[in-house]
Amino acid sequence: MTPLLIGLLVFLINLVALGLVPERRRPSSAMAWLLLIFFLPGVGLLLFLLIGSPYVPRRRREEQRRAGDLIRAGLAEVPALPASPDRPDWLDPVMVLNRRLAWMPAVQYNSAELFSDYEDSIRAKADLVRTAERYVHVEYFMICRDATSEPFIAALLEVAGRGVKVRVLFDHLSTIGLPGHKELLATFDRAGIEWHPMLPIQPLKGQWRRPDLRNHRKIVVVDGRTGFVGSQNMIDASYHKKKHEANGRKWRELTTRVEGPVVQSLNLVFASDWFIETNERLRDYVQTEEFPADQGDMTCQIVPSGPGFPDENNLRLFNALIYGAQERLSITSPYFVPDESLLYAITTAAQRGVAVELFVSEKGEQLMVSHAQSSYYRYLLEAGVRIFRYPYPFVLHAKHFSVDDHTAVIGSSNMDIRSFNLDFEVSMMCTGGSFVTKMREVEDSYRSVSRELTLAEWKKRPLTQRWLDNVMRLTSAVQ
Repeated sequence: MTPLLIGLLVFLINLVALGLVPERRRPSSAMAWLLLIFFLPGVGLLLFLLIGSPYVPRRRREEQRRAGDLIRAGLAEVPALPASPDRPDWLDPVMVLNRRLAWMPAVQYNSAELFSDYEDSIRAKADLVRTAERYVHVEYFMICRDATSEPFIAALLEVAGRGVKVRVLFDHLSTIGLPGHKELLATFDRAGIEWHPMLPIQPLKGQWRRPDLRNHRKIVVVDGRTGFVGSQNMIDASYHKKKHEANGRKWRELTTRVEGPVVQSLNLVFASDWFIETNERLRDYVQTEEFPADQGDMTCQIVPSGPGFPDENNLRLFNALIYGAQERLSITSPYFVPDESLLYAITTAAQRGVAVELFVSEKGEQLMVSHAQSSYYRYLLEAGVRIFRYPYPFVLHAKHFSVDDHTAVIGSSNMDIRSFNLDFEVSMMCTGGSFVTKMREVEDSYRSVSRELTLAEWKKRPLTQRWLDNVMRLTSAVQ
């Protein structure tokens, strides 16, 4: 091919990309893609065709819409807002927004217990599973049978053996490469446990999509009355990576055991994912049983999010709460790569006098994300945000934040563009002073072992690191 023809082809590629790439995409993301295509036309175009669309196939979007319609119909009689008088007035519109975007109502009379110890959390989940009388629903980004997860796996096998219906969902690409995966599925089959991969990529079966879309949710539900939600996968704290085992590197998590009517909403998230993967409508899709008013003092709302939804449900929730903060905002996110709206919300809170703190790991385990995250630190510090770095070799993988003394959010969602656009997530918003007090104790424990980063220190970092941070920040926008 002559240079003239090559030049003409590159020009046509760039011309088409200029009108195609920005469609339904943030300007920052569109610019990052266009820069990649303009500077590396062949590679950029190939990557865009492979991972350029954050949308799941039309069939899956239609199935999710049908699931949403079923849930809305089943919950039509649930009041728009709970009657609890112990919340700020500005939270009511947030609850309305959540329900409009993500189907689930805010409900009263819940209780919760936090677990920050990795193995204690897994044992507590195993103990909960053993109480099952009707069913156990399990959904994980990663599930692996190892010495750490064995109590939980054993509990699933035990209750399945006495006739309890056990259903398991796991993210396909994130789980298939884990040690003993095929053996675990064979064990499930022998025990009569139903399992399905989420977002499978199986071209020979006609299943294909953007390969880096993930179902990142972590859910356990027992009998629709008690459940777990949080950041923890069902796997050893080293994730079976040799370099982590050699360095003593382990993940720090936060999960919550929740009891009350909000568990029915958590169950509906599982049921909708099960429906999308199997086209099977569960008999216990919507429950109507009553819970005692003295069950607990928390009002809770489940907010699912992901590329199958037309709006970024988690991002809208986070922004709404952050703008409502009056006194204190404490954020924990292992992967903190905010979009413009979230960055402005957080820095605006600090600039208007809210005490804002951010807990992150001292050293991230993902090079590109770690550098992209670092590129925001100076802007945050200059706005008055205090940044605390959890000490190496641990990875602070917990995902939660608290607002003033009345509201907290915990779940699977990071505060990064991936969690807002590419991952299916689940978050639980809770109002109630007792829960926030428990969350404060966890945050205090982080602060007691972390080192605070200062603006003066950050300005002294090498020019090469600043350059790399900024380059990686550009890559984070290629979504």
